[in-house]
Amino acid sequence: MDLSVERALGKYADMVRRICFLHLQRREDVEDAFQEVFLRYLERSEPFDGEEHEKAWFIRVTLQRCADITRSFWNRRVLPLDETIAAAVPEESHELLEAVLRLPPDERDAVYLFYYESFDVASIARMTGKKPNTVYSHLHRARKRLRKQLGGWEDENTDQESDGSDPRG
Repeated sequence: MDLSVERALGKYADMVRRICFLHLQRREDVEDAFQEVFLRYLERSEPFDGEEHEKAWFIRVTLQRCADITRSFWNRRVLPLDETIAAAVPEESHELLEAVLRLPPDERDAVYLFYYESFDVASIARMTGKKPNTVYSHLHRARKRLRKQLGGWEDENTDQESDGSDPRG
């Protein structure tokens, strides 16, 4: 196996699988998407501009592949196996995972990329092809939905992202 593929597998395999699980929710689809992403990496001939560019490429390609699978004829007629996803996360996180999985795809992507992968809003906007203000809106709506679903605090200031400050707050 090519050393660059081994390095990429070691570095990005978990992230690619997590993104796939968030979108596809079926082990077989996750594995198909995972293999497709790394096959595209293997076929890629252009060098990356750096580590951040490479990571962004993996995220973009993974999101595109997940969208392709989600739109496929077969996938629209198959029900997801929730226990597949549940087995991949600790027991204490199941309620949060279920709430995140119920979010609309754009909000789910924004939450994952911002909170789990620690990308800033500008980077998420570039990766997803959205405007930064749209990403801020997705984060705001997602937090609002999650708070409602999980019984969060009502008096929390959730409009911090509109003034450009850190939306994690």
